[in-house]
Amino acid sequence: MVGRFLNFLLVPFYTNIFPPSDYGVIQLIYAYIAILNIVYIYGMDSAYLKFAAFKDVGDEKDNFSTPYITILFTSLILSLLITLNVNPIAESLRIPGEYIYLIPVASLLLIFDSLSVIPYLKLRLERKAGRFSAYRIINILVNIFLNIYLILFRKWGVEAILISNVAASFVSLLLVLPEIFKYIRFKIHFTLLKRLLKFGLPYLPAGFAVMIVQVIDVPILEKLTDLQTVGIYKANYKMGIFMMLFVNMFQYAWQPFFLTNAKEENAKQMFAKVLTYFTLVGSIILVALSLFIPDIAHLKISGYSLIGSEYWSGLNIIPIILFAYLINGMYVIFSAGIYIEEKSLYVPFISGTGALMNVIANFLLIPVWGISGAAISTLLSYLVMTLGYYFVTQKFYKIDYEFNRVFRILSGVFITAIIYYLLIDKEFFTIYLKMVLLILFFAYTFLFAVNKNEMMQLRKKLIQKKVNL
Repeated sequence: MVGRFLNFLLVPFYTNIFPPSDYGVIQLIYAYIAILNIVYIYGMDSAYLKFAAFKDVGDEKDNFSTPYITILFTSLILSLLITLNVNPIAESLRIPGEYIYLIPVASLLLIFDSLSVIPYLKLRLERKAGRFSAYRIINILVNIFLNIYLILFRKWGVEAILISNVAASFVSLLLVLPEIFKYIRFKIHFTLLKRLLKFGLPYLPAGFAVMIVQVIDVPILEKLTDLQTVGIYKANYKMGIFMMLFVNMFQYAWQPFFLTNAKEENAKQMFAKVLTYFTLVGSIILVALSLFIPDIAHLKISGYSLIGSEYWSGLNIIPIILFAYLINGMYVIFSAGIYIEEKSLYVPFISGTGALMNVIANFLLIPVWGISGAAISTLLSYLVMTLGYYFVTQKFYKIDYEFNRVFRILSGVFITAIIYYLLIDKEFFTIYLKMVLLILFFAYTFLFAVNKNEMMQLRKKLIQKKVNL
């Protein structure tokens, strides 16, 4: 989480230096890199975790070497194909001529990242959390340092963003070379490879669909508008990181929680209340950020702002993106039943439906509402996947969620949003009035959505836990 936040700090740096059109080029390239990352790995990461943990085929070195050598071989072929077809790729992706050379640079990034996947998974399997985290932080710090050095001191353009990332990924690969040399065996265990492919390849369409949901809006937006619009959109999209971090932190805690408590007698009641309180906390974050982030974005320190003034026209999409991440958190909650009942067969269909919704909605809404249409498309795709997970899990693992309370919480959000958008252009709608609106939202949720007895019980448990400590 610290790493992601450190990376986010580069957004104000970029937007205060680069014009939206230049920033849009890099974001377009990164969108395709994200999609190709799935292709480069083709489910081998999930397959490795399964077979390396159980070791029912081959020994420890076989389980490391076979997927690693396979990924190495396919990555080199894919990157070679990209390099040999730079011009047609640039033309089809509409990359400006002066940035064509970044395509082979991007292929290097794909190689370094793909070759680091198995070694870093090995560190996770061996529970070397300290080393894993340290290497990741080093990657981010190298990336930040090179960005600052190349852009501020060497006066490079947006190409510095990608080149810094490539260098940082190369450093990450160097850091795990001892792990690679320790476990590599230059021999493929073909029985194991067949099992790996059989298990891993079905993850490719699901992973591909999820990535489509996350990044397809960028190339579609570029085709329907221009690179400047893409730059404005992505810079403001990244302001949703605060809700994304909340959802990600919740997800890291939620998955082991429901897996270890699934057999408890009151498990389903606990899971129902998790949805309620997740929605409550997430809604407070949503409302608070939506009300004040425009003021924070406009605040200048030494002539610089959270987001460059050329990007301010896209601030209106931030509440939509925050809400999309909140819905994504509900999707994470509903996924519990699929894990518990082992119904992963449905995952590709749900993800695929979400991806299809995203593509269709983008083409329909962007011509009408511009970047707001792209943001709404992301929201709709997460909503479709969330509903898909809910109906599937209810069929196999029925939970009586407290939808009355959830509805009351979200009603407060929508009422606040309506008032906000009605008053946003009024001169009297100052930061003080926004504070009043936030206080009223707190009061509403406390009166109509919070169960006083539950809060008292929670308080007693926390006090008791503190005493025991």
